[in-house]
Amino acid sequence: MFVVIFGRPGCPYCVRAVELSEKLTEQRDGFKFKYVDIHAEGISKADLEKTVGKPVETVPQIFVDEVHVGGYTEFEQYVRSNNLLG
Repeated sequence: MFVVIFGRPGCPYCVRAVELSEKLTEQRDGFKFKYVDIHAEGISKADLEKTVGKPVETVPQIFVDEVHVGGYTEFEQYVRSNNLLG
């Protein structure tokens, strides 16, 4: 499983998403993630909207195996509903 987190500095939900992904990396074989700082990479909300396929108001925007799952809340629900944490 590969997760990509698009976030920005100072975003508390971005920090939570990274922390959750770090836990998953420790507990699950084959789990990997990448954090993309949208400011450092020059990615605008308009760029994210093209990737997501709908308007983007907030970060993080999280993809699991290239499928958009939403923000932190949706990612946490995904992890719980798929019993990914031990």
